[in-house]
Amino acid sequence: MNALRSWAHLLFMAVTVMPWALAALGLSLLWPPRRLYRFCVAWAGLQVWAARWMLGIRNEVIGWENLPTDPHAPAILLAKHQSTWETFALPVLMPRPLAFVFKRELLYIPFFGWALGRLEMIHIDRAKRTQAFQRVVEQGRALLARGVWVIMFPEGTRVPRGAKGQYKTGGARLAVATGVPVIPIAITSGRCWPRRALVKRPGTVVFSIGRPIPSAGRDPDELMREVETWIEGEMRRLDPEAYRGQEHADDRQPASAG
Repeated sequence: MNALRSWAHLLFMAVTVMPWALAALGLSLLWPPRRLYRFCVAWAGLQVWAARWMLGIRNEVIGWENLPTDPHAPAILLAKHQSTWETFALPVLMPRPLAFVFKRELLYIPFFGWALGRLEMIHIDRAKRTQAFQRVVEQGRALLARGVWVIMFPEGTRVPRGAKGQYKTGGARLAVATGVPVIPIAITSGRCWPRRALVKRPGTVVFSIGRPIPSAGRDPDELMREVETWIEGEMRRLDPEAYRGQEHADDRQPASAG
């Protein structure tokens, strides 16, 4: 039954993304960026709604009080990345527009990537690391000044449930360069929507939002280690089954630039 429902949801995404993306391309010529963002997030919200009724996947958010309440307060979100799910759900859940930092190859995905390219996002060429980081700082600073929160996945790619990728310091370096606090987020999406898995499972995805961590005057490596420690510790608290047998394993890796 889960396989049938998963296929149905995949078909629903494919059928809806084409007209929505084409409409976004046309509307991008007429609408300001903030309005176009809301239009595209409405499609993501539709997928979250469909996943609830077709796949039985629900969201639970812990730590709302840790998000800035000042509408002009900037923030950089650094989140665990286990699944595609958080890329749909986070823009729907967050109270402010988000600008994802992602590899430019995603822009080549038919329809979805085309619409993504019309939004105020930060796409980078990973082969040109120095230029990529300069782009992140320049665009990130401008977006943060306009009330857009920048979001990055420090591990760089989706990791299996119960695993930990290498935390790269790009997000911490951006925070230190702009003086903006970082907000760590632990996400248990791998329980319901495993990476590279067609079949999804019903359940609740927990988004745990940590307290803002000041970045002014901090060393990026030290800052990222603090983010990593909180996220990985929170992941073990939220999803202990995934980490069973790892209680005494020291699997920490030093953060690296990226």
